[in-house]
Amino acid sequence: MCGIIGYIGGQPALEVALAGLRRLEYRGYDSAGIAVVVDGGLRTLRRAGKLANLEKALAESGTGLEGQRQNDHGFSALPEAWISGSLSGTAGIGHTRWATHGGPTDANAHPHTDCTGAIAVIHNGIIENFASLRAGLERGGHELASETDTEVVAHLLEDELAAVTGPGEPSAAGASLLTEAFRRVCRRLEGAFTLVVVHRDHPDVVVGARRNSPLVVGIGTDETFLASDVAAFIAHTRSAVEIGQDQIVEARRDGVTITDFAGNPVAGRPYHVDWDASAAEKGGHPYFMLKEISEQPTALADTLRGRLSNDAEIVLDEERLSVQDFRDVDKVFIVACGTAYHAGLIAKYAIEHWTRLPCEVEMASEFRYRDPVLDRSTLVIAISQSGETLDTLMAVKHAREQKARVLAICNTNGSTIPRESDAVLYTRCGPEVGVASTKTFLGQVAACLLVGLYLAQVRGVLYGDEVARYVEKLQTMPALVRETLATIEPMRALARTLVDAKAVLFLGRHVGYPVALEGALKLKELAYMHAEGFPAGELKHGPIALVEAGLPVVVVVPSPRGRSHLHSKIVSNIQEVRARGARTIVIAEEGDTVVEPYAEHLIRVPATPTLFAPLVTTLPLQVFACELALARGLDVDQPRNLAKSVTVE
Repeated sequence: MCGIIGYIGGQPALEVALAGLRRLEYRGYDSAGIAVVVDGGLRTLRRAGKLANLEKALAESGTGLEGQRQNDHGFSALPEAWISGSLSGTAGIGHTRWATHGGPTDANAHPHTDCTGAIAVIHNGIIENFASLRAGLERGGHELASETDTEVVAHLLEDELAAVTGPGEPSAAGASLLTEAFRRVCRRLEGAFTLVVVHRDHPDVVVGARRNSPLVVGIGTDETFLASDVAAFIAHTRSAVEIGQDQIVEARRDGVTITDFAGNPVAGRPYHVDWDASAAEKGGHPYFMLKEISEQPTALADTLRGRLSNDAEIVLDEERLSVQDFRDVDKVFIVACGTAYHAGLIAKYAIEHWTRLPCEVEMASEFRYRDPVLDRSTLVIAISQSGETLDTLMAVKHAREQKARVLAICNTNGSTIPRESDAVLYTRCGPEVGVASTKTFLGQVAACLLVGLYLAQVRGVLYGDEVARYVEKLQTMPALVRETLATIEPMRALARTLVDAKAVLFLGRHVGYPVALEGALKLKELAYMHAEGFPAGELKHGPIALVEAGLPVVVVVPSPRGRSHLHSKIVSNIQEVRARGARTIVIAEEGDTVVEPYAEHLIRVPATPTLFAPLVTTLPLQVFACELALARGLDVDQPRNLAKSVTVE
């Protein structure tokens, strides 16, 4: 997710903004920029890449970067030349962008300005209706300079501000009119957004808005902060105010005024931040993995948002193939590594069920070496969180050489694998710092389901109304993920009792089998334990020899409603391991009473359609592995020998 900082007060805004952005670097980003209101003007600077690139550009602009010092907060601060003269403005904004609409370039970096250069805006989220808004602006004579959805906000605000000031009125009308114009803009936007705006004629105010994306206010002494995360201002103040959904905040040096999008006054919820600056980088969580597990409802919602058009058609992010190209597909390969491979295994069930196309799932590292049979009628789906996984990239290139079509499922806009592909669906989960994938796995599963529905629709296997019903049901899953996480404490407590276990087995059937594999992988990655996942039906073909008294065996049980024939079989499997002394840990949906007599530990998850079940059954296994590793005193964010993105074969 993008990092946002806004400031109004007595300090140099440029210094505060840059220090805040450094504190937000953990979020991951691919460009950065600042805007400062000063001397009746608006100064902006943006650069692709890391914050160092922006600082270098500031130095080259004649402000000087030499002789950096440490300030009282421990930040690498700006030299005196930076905070004197033309850069001494005390209202400003800063942004680190994680690209969604448009690649990571200088032109697409935030802040974005209007035609007059009076307004600067920064944004976190996705404006779903930006295309129609942009078209309207361009018809009205506006010239937009970027590929982003964000820039339309600056131009809309330009128009709305002219409307509220009225003919003949100066553009420097009162800040309340700026807020009213901003309110009108927000009512026209669809999607998720945090927006923060400054205006060159209003050096005494910074205005922010929030819908389905975080925005928090920091209240200091004669200064106010707006940020996407308290980490941005925790070194200055621990007094904060939470901004609610569909609310506007007008920040001044002496406090804030909050209204809803209709203009009604709203009381903000003040609170005290009781952690230090270091912990705040993780949102108050001791580890990024714990934070990212908690972010999964939002991450999943972001993956699903805006995926169904007004014509009930699935929407991809990039599509360089025709509908006929997809109709001509007669076979599907899925290539991926690690956790992404497990998402691909789940996709196989959905794609074959919905499209009736044969689908194979391949380890990307093995794909090109076995000389797979590919042609122009083959669709290769490549899944990668980073978009830079070298094994997967080489599989993509091999597929392209064989004239196959390639569709990428990726979390990183502008990365190599999407650029090498014919179509792209971004998971939009935001940066994931923890090495062990959590929220990006759920995003990948959801994206795979969307691709399956897309293929079924364009091939005429499913009608638009059928696809719409599936998507509507998918859109209820973030709430079920949130519900599951809220009731998952028994799994944490159980994990702490198994700190001395030497091994754990995971069993599943149907889509529960890939979930079992993912549970075993998480335990290997985090707790350095021997763990294996098996199809439950394979027990008697060898793995049951591993079962001994006290061995923890985790069983992912299919729904008795959706797969009743498999449910009865897995109950028999539970009885088999239990008869040999295993400690049975059973994950079953609410209302399943049949498994109760055979589960030593029963973990409940909400009932879901069968193909959607991994979105909730995976969660207890993530928590189980994380908690067991913590009980062993291990670092769950940076497991030994592992890297977040594998860029070598």
